[in-house]
Amino acid sequence: MDDFKNKVAIVTGGSRGIGRAIAKVLGSAGCSVVITYKSSAQQAQEVVDEISKNSKAMAIQADSSKFEDAQRVVDEVLKNFGKIDILINNAGITKDNLLLRMSESDWDDVIETNLKGVFNFTKAVIKHMISQRSGKIINIASVVGLIGNPGQANYAASKAGIIGFTKALAKEVASRNIQVNVVAPGYVETELTGKLSEEQKKRLFEMIPAKRIAKPEEIAYVVKFLASSESDYITGQVIVVDGGLTA
Repeated sequence: MDDFKNKVAIVTGGSRGIGRAIAKVLGSAGCSVVITYKSSAQQAQEVVDEISKNSKAMAIQADSSKFEDAQRVVDEVLKNFGKIDILINNAGITKDNLLLRMSESDWDDVIETNLKGVFNFTKAVIKHMISQRSGKIINIASVVGLIGNPGQANYAASKAGIIGFTKALAKEVASRNIQVNVVAPGYVETELTGKLSEEQKKRLFEMIPAKRIAKPEEIAYVVKFLASSESDYITGQVIVVDGGLTA
C-alpha cells in the first residue's frame, strides 16, 4: 500500500507476539519501523532483519515504564528518520493472581508498564505530531479491559485505563489531524497461550463463537487499517478483535 511509503512507525514491545506481527505487517507495507524491546536483543534483531528486506528498520532497548526511556527513543527516531507518523503502544506484561494474594509490586509493575508506558511514549511523541499536524496512535488494550477476568485485576485495570486515556486524548488532538484508537484483542496465539493444555484449549474454544484463537497477524491487520489514511475519520474508538467472545 503506497499509504505507508515514507511513513515512520514506532512499535513498543515489538520483538515478540502481537508487537512483532504489527511491526512485520507495517514493514511489509513499506513503512519504516522502529521497535522497542526490554530484554531480548536477539529476538529484536530477528524482526529488524526481516523488515529490512522491504524497508528500513531498527531496534532500541527501552523500558516503557520510564519516561526518560520513551523520550530517548523518540529523540533517536527523530534524529535517524526526521519524523514519526505512527505510534503503536503495545508493550505490556501480566502478573496474574487473585486480589487476595496479589502483592503491591505485582499491581505497580503491571500498571507502570501497561498504562504508564502508554502515557510515557504518547507524551514523548505528541508534541511532534501536533507540530506536523498529523499522526496515528494505536493503543493495544484487551477485552479484559472491557469485561474483566478473575485473577487479572491489575491487568484489567491497566487495559481499562488505556481505553479511558485513548478517548480523552482523541478529543484533545482531533482538531490537529491526529487519530487515537484502541485495538482490544481477545485470546491470541502467543507464547502464553501456547503453554495451554489441550483440555484448557478445548474449554477456551467453547467460549469463543469462532471456535479458535486469533493469529497475531489478525490483530496486526486491524492496526494497519487504523494506521492508514483510510481510517482518518475514526478516532477515540475501541475495535474489538475477539472472534465473537464479547458479543
